[in-house]
Amino acid sequence: MRPTVAVITDDAGWHGERLSEAFAARGFATRFASLSDCELDLATGSPGVRIPGFADSLPDGVFVRGVPGGTLEQVVFHLDILHALGELGVLVYNDGRGIERSVDKALASFRLARAGLPIPATRICARSTIAQAAATSAHRQGEEVVSKPLFGSRGEGLTRLRAGDALPVPASVGGIYYLQQYMASNREDSFRDWRVLVVGGLAVAAMRREGSGWIRNVAQGARCFATRPDGELGALAERASEALDLAYGGVDLLEGPDGRYQVIEVNGIPAWKGLQSVCGHDIADRLVADFLDRLGAGDPGPREAAG
Repeated sequence: MRPTVAVITDDAGWHGERLSEAFAARGFATRFASLSDCELDLATGSPGVRIPGFADSLPDGVFVRGVPGGTLEQVVFHLDILHALGELGVLVYNDGRGIERSVDKALASFRLARAGLPIPATRICARSTIAQAAATSAHRQGEEVVSKPLFGSRGEGLTRLRAGDALPVPASVGGIYYLQQYMASNREDSFRDWRVLVVGGLAVAAMRREGSGWIRNVAQGARCFATRPDGELGALAERASEALDLAYGGVDLLEGPDGRYQVIEVNGIPAWKGLQSVCGHDIADRLVADFLDRLGAGDPGPREAAG
């Protein structure tokens, strides 16, 4: 029987197909499962965690491609599943802690700043009065700020605040204000940023994204251009991934008015379809190779139910 990896996602799609092909090429089968369909079963003789398609056994490893949203309780429970799998000796890639550190922009920004990485000036608070004072102070210094949801991706929910603009209403930001200095490029005619994929601590692929507006995201129509993942760009991305202790991650960077890179965000469950379109090597294969290297450090054999 071939060793089998669970790919955690609600929608296998293009990424799932690429991963399945890469795992199959190395002798591994894949099964897709949503965390919403998993359960903790703590009865005697159960495996502890039940994943659809694995009956009374656990997968040889788990590749996380998506964590469902929902209520606070649902999100915590989904992460509990990943934590439990790790404690049962299953390789989880990225693990629950890594995903927690990256998906929470407040914690991620704190860790990046503590690691000495260049990030835009950022203020995070719960009180609208504090947030308003922070925005007003930035505007008096001639700066604009960007309001971001604490949890979010794909460029959704971002609001650019100029002097005189009202803050988003508390309900629209989940009651937490995350305000970050707007980074104006040193090129007035260009809205661009960079995405670097870091796998196993090494920057393996990078692209420049250009869009017609200040939000540059492939999901919102940005164009992708290949670039080399080396020099300062690659070094900053590697340090950012290390600061969040990620097995793999997508690091977003902007170029400030002085031409130096600033780390904006780190995605612990990055998509790579846009990057693959301009990359000269198979990204899924690089991810699977690193995954299996880590799996080889432990027991690669099937894990049966605990008695």
